[in-house]
Amino acid sequence: MANHQANGYERRKKRYRHCTLGRQLAMYHIVVALAVIAHFAFLCYLIVGGFVALRWRRTIWLHVLAVLWGIAIITVRLDCPLTWLERWSRAKAGMAPLPSDGFIAHYVIGVLYPASWADWVPVAVFALVAVSWVLFVRMRPGYRPISANDVL
Repeated sequence: MANHQANGYERRKKRYRHCTLGRQLAMYHIVVALAVIAHFAFLCYLIVGGFVALRWRRTIWLHVLAVLWGIAIITVRLDCPLTWLERWSRAKAGMAPLPSDGFIAHYVIGVLYPASWADWVPVAVFALVAVSWVLFVRMRPGYRPISANDVL
């Protein structure tokens, strides 16, 4: 009888360990998914945030910070904390590692646009940001372009 109870205890213990491990792995998979979603949200805001600021003017400062961070990542080669988070959670979940090139090389280049466009897409994004900021300045209340009739 005692042996039968011990076997039952061992089975429950093993099942509990298995469930706990499964929950931990699922949690890390969720963290990976949330990091990917946050990355895409940031990229979308980077591209259209200036146009969002045309409607909600106070958000321009958030967009300025996002653009500065994007420029720093590209020019100085800073590591994005979201990329670090995704790499860490992928390792904990037992998933294949994110390539050393990072998020954009893995999820964007060759997936959302051809790899041959990789040099031109940042230029196009910068142009969109510049257009949105020019529109932001021109649409501010009280803005009037200088005309020939103005006295300097």
